[in-house]
Amino acid sequence: MSTELNESSVPALNSLFRLQYEEAQESWVLLYPEGMVKLNQSAAEIMQRCDGQKTIGNIVEELEKAFETSVLVSDVTGFVNVAIEQNWLKIKVSS
Repeated sequence: MSTELNESSVPALNSLFRLQYEEAQESWVLLYPEGMVKLNQSAAEIMQRCDGQKTIGNIVEELEKAFETSVLVSDVTGFVNVAIEQNWLKIKVSS
């Protein structure tokens, strides 16, 4: 089931995971007690920006500027939905 996301949603790394660059893997990985998930470059770029402060809109804007492209909102939102389903990310709820 997909989470209802929009450009003002604020994704954050689930505290059960740690995101880090792993020299041995030559890539970014998500570490957790039972193992590791190796991220591809696109996933790593998005995950590095999911800091619990930036909105999806901010993340899209940063990525579009960094990679000199546009219309990444559906790709970013799609990945964030998958990451939520995998329990890697959660959406920070404003109080």
